[in-house]
Formats: sequence, C-alpha cells, structure tokens
Amino acid sequence: MSRLRRLCLVVLVATACHAPMSVVAAAGPVARSLSHLTWVLIVASAVVFGVVVVLMWAAVMRRPTTDAAVDLTPRSARIPIVGGAIIPAVILLALFLVSVLSERQYPVETRVSAQVFTVIGHQWWWEIHTADSGAAFANELHVPVGQVIEVRLLSADVIHSFWMPTLHGKIDLIPGDTNRIRLIADKPGVYRGQCAEYCGLQHANMAFTVVADAPDTYLRWLASQQQNAAPPADSLQRAGAALVTAGRCAVCHTIRGTPARGMVGPDLTHVGSRLTLAAGTLPNNAAAMEAWITNAPSLKPGTGMPALPQFSGMELRAMTAYLEGLH
Repeated sequence: MSRLRRLCLVVLVATACHAPMSVVAAAGPVARSLSHLTWVLIVASAVVFGVVVVLMWAAVMRRPTTDAAVDLTPRSARIPIVGGAIIPAVILLALFLVSVLSERQYPVETRVSAQVFTVIGHQWWWEIHTADSGAAFANELHVPVGQVIEVRLLSADVIHSFWMPTLHGKIDLIPGDTNRIRLIADKPGVYRGQCAEYCGLQHANMAFTVVADAPDTYLRWLASQQQNAAPPADSLQRAGAALVTAGRCAVCHTIRGTPARGMVGPDLTHVGSRLTLAAGTLPNNAAAMEAWITNAPSLKPGTGMPALPQFSGMELRAMTAYLEGLH
C-alpha cells in the first residue's frame, strides 16, 4: 500500500471518531474510561492479528524438504501449548484486569448526587421524571456540568437499552426491574443517546438528548420545567389551546395547568422548548409539529400517536402555534 493510501486510511478512521455517538469522544470520566479500554482492546487485537498473519505467511512460504521427518518429540509439543493456550490465556487475563480497573472511574454509591432522574423506556420514546420536583419531560435530559447525576431506569413494555457513549456505557431497562447509573459531564454540550437494544419496529427512531449545562443554567432550566404550561399569548394560541386541552390530544397527553391530563403519551407541558420531536425523529419546528399532528404514523410507522386528519388548516396552525409556545 502506498504512503498516500495509508494517509487516506488514517484520515478516514480519524474522522469517524467525531461522530455524534463516538465511543472515543468522551465528555465524562466514565466515558473516558471506556474510551481508554476501547483503544486498549483495538491495539491488542491489532497486534494479535498481525502476529497471526505473519506466522501464517511464514508457514505458507516455508518449503518443507521431501525427506523431512515428522518431529514427535516433547519439544515439538511446546509450540501449540505455548502459542495456543498459555499466551492467549495471558493476553485475555491482562485484558480482563484492564477492564476491571476501568470500572474504578465510575461514580460510587457514597458520592452525593446533585439530581436523581427516573427514565422509563416506552415503544418508542423516553419518559423522564425528577425524583423530588415533580417535573416531567420526554426524550431530553438536562444535567449540571461537574456534578454526579443518578439515573434510575425502568421499562414500561419490552427490554430497552440506555446508551450515550460520550457520557456512559450501555445499560438495559428490564421490565419489572430498576437499574441505576451515575454519570458526570465534564463540559457543557449537547450529547446524543440511543436505545441500543432492538425493541420493535421503530427501535432506530428511539433516540434521546442529554444537554449538559453550567450549574446555574441547569437550575434555571429545572425551575422552568417545574412551572405549569405558559398561558396562550394571542388569539391564535388561545384557539389552539382549546383544541389541544379539550380535544383528543388531552386523552393521551398531560399539559400541567390545563384540563389535559392524559397519561399515555409524553408530557407536553414544555414541548416547545425541546430540541426534537418524536424521540429524535424530527426537528422541533412548526412544520414538523404540524406534520406530526396531522399524520404521525406516516412519519414514524407503528407509533402510538394516531393520525388526526380531521382538523382544518387553520385549526392545525392554531394547535401548532400553541404547542410551539409551550416553553
């Protein structure tokens, strides 16, 4: 392989490290430990693979003589014993010890958590609650930078997996059980997460967002999330509020401070402040909101949100204006 091709290969591999969910782009101590472990495993695997390839090449290129006798002495048995059993055992033991030592970077039980969140996996979205404030939101988790966060994980239906490689490793959500993780974000940023366990038709569209804020910004965000829904700002939003809070939407969704008390779908009290809709499927803007209200199954087949084609264009604009104003 020419030098130019090698350089292109190195550049291609390096660019893959900056993907939104790269395991080597760590932003916290747990993810950094897992990143180091990943590189150790990659390098160790590459070395072992290289040695095996060299030995295979040497064996293929070797020209045995026609009168060569088969060596059946005890000395000849050392090669398969040492190369096939002892050396692999030593390598695997060393990698096991490295993986155990990497777990020492995890936040421990005795450390005080700044905030406790409960995350419930649904097909196919994430329900999130704070443990003490009563705030509820969906598919978007804000955390304070530099502080330990405890996340309690449950499932409402099937097995899901909570994975945000820039901050933590994977952990499953098991029906009837509660798992816990503790994480720390080192720096402000927006980090993508994903369900990493196949859970049905829309498994690929079951994403979530972790937003790491400065502590004072986080406290302001949390205080705003504890408030009831903002009142309509104009006549268009008032018309939309009447349709949303007293119509079919209220059967499935809660909007605190209004008659909408549904418990089936995501809490919409502050839906306008979220970055995405439908668990990362759509950007949160007026066009996407209107399309989602009109025919959600066409955008995310299998979703529990039904198509609502009976609304007129003006009614859809009013509903969208109201929902977009819920910050």
